Amino acid sequence: MAVDTTTAAPSHPEGDEGGEEAVRPLLSGAPAEVEDEELDIRYAPYARRDAYGPMGRGPLSAAQVARLVLAGVVLLPLRLVAGVLLVVAYYLVCRVCTLFVGGVGEGRPRLQGLRREAVLRAGRVLSRAMLFVFGFYWIPVSDRSFPNAEDVPKDHYEELERPGAIVSNHVSYVDILYHMSASSPSFVAKNSVSKLPLIGLISKCLGCIFVQRESKCSDSKGVSGAVTERLHEVSQDENSPMILLFPEGTTTNGDYLLPFKTGAFLARAPLQPVILRYPCRRFSPAWDSMDGARHVFLLLCQFANYIEVVRLPVYYPSEQEKQDPRVYANNVRKLLATEGNLVLSNLGLAEKRAYHAALNGNSPRALHQKDD
Repeated sequence: MAVDTTTAAPSHPEGDEGGEEAVRPLLSGAPAEVEDEELDIRYAPYARRDAYGPMGRGPLSAAQVARLVLAGVVLLPLRLVAGVLLVVAYYLVCRVCTLFVGGVGEGRPRLQGLRREAVLRAGRVLSRAMLFVFGFYWIPVSDRSFPNAEDVPKDHYEELERPGAIVSNHVSYVDILYHMSASSPSFVAKNSVSKLPLIGLISKCLGCIFVQRESKCSDSKGVSGAVTERLHEVSQDENSPMILLFPEGTTTNGDYLLPFKTGAFLARAPLQPVILRYPCRRFSPAWDSMDGARHVFLLLCQFANYIEVVRLPVYYPSEQEKQDPRVYANNVRKLLATEGNLVLSNLGLAEKRAYHAALNGNSPRALHQKDD
């Protein structure tokens, strides 16, 4: 585990103390190369480290351009069609399993027995198929144990095996596909997701928590309260799906770990920590400083993509951690950083917006006035 001390001032995320130093203005009159290098140092967690450079607009050789054009003509259409067919297939499974079932209109179908099992199994299989279509042909998973694992009290062992949530570092939208293929968890999503064609019904069947993030009346306490309520429900009902939570609140380039928000830790429930890494040769699947359309295009045009997974033992909070969610969040964060060889950074979403604004030639200050 390392601590990043060269980046800009933090945005004071929930549960962490921030410094008082303001972000320095961008270099004035400096060459573009020098300014880009300075930005990459200051906003290191969001800087791309692949052949395509910042925003995916870096210079490419003639061979790279030819390879990209060929993949765009041959590989991209095949993957798009296959991906759409997989989504439609899962939608049809969910549609059949929700026939004559109540709760669909309320946002959470009451699936039980074979219906629920069919939705979960189909979700795992089709999510793994989607990853294969996207070029993730082989996914190595490492299960790590600690020397003091035998010291866990036997009366707590069952609770350790049944965590309320999966807590993971956040690198890409591909993260969700992997977790769906591994454990079919529910997750927190904007309320608008529930109204999307195909995806809306799928997210409802997964038991997602829908929130109005764009509404001022739906503040962080409301979201945290919904997550805490669901975590308590999971601990009492083994049929309730675990929640997938990304406490950082945004994505990085995969080498850093941002401060954790405390919402996932308020319920004092045991958690399943998971670390995701995306090694790459040319294009990095990390979604850091690139627009969505360009990122999907480059991801699907790369024949082989790679992801590595580390599953840590279930983390059971101590009495001190139960009393103070900040301590609980910080300890889990340090554990993920140590086991995943990630650098701790004190930057947040505000700095990410400022970095994107600077790369686009805009004023970073304007970004602080916008909602995510």
